[in-house]
Amino acid sequence: MTTERATTAEELLRGAGLRSTAPRRAVLEVVLGAPHASSGDIAGQLARAGRTMSRQSLANVLDDLTGAGLLRSIQPAGSAVRYETRVGDGHHHLVCRGCGTVVDVECAHGAPPCLLPATDPGFPVVDRAEITWWGSCAECAGSPAR
Repeated sequence: MTTERATTAEELLRGAGLRSTAPRRAVLEVVLGAPHASSGDIAGQLARAGRTMSRQSLANVLDDLTGAGLLRSIQPAGSAVRYETRVGDGHHHLVCRGCGTVVDVECAHGAPPCLLPATDPGFPVVDRAEITWWGSCAECAGSPAR
């Protein structure tokens, strides 16, 4: 399920069968506005908005939202777990080695899994491939965007 910005956090929560609590709405709103946010990023944005939440409460909310399919968690090597609302479409990610910016990369060959193992791994069902490319964004590379 991919989410559209016009859809409210409350509608998303109810659509996923979750109670629409203030902490869940607050966290979901942050991630809707800041894809690829870490739990630290989310906590910081909540604090700046005057909402405090314990680490454990934040972890519980993130687990609830991820378990309900509203969030996808990714963890590029050497990075904190990051959360996004773009779920279920099998897209991949590109990470800047300099600043850590993460951007979405479309699946090159259609529906998930858009890549399959080169040899038979003995799994009758392969439903997802997660690819992370690494490079330097235009700013970190010191050159204009292509």
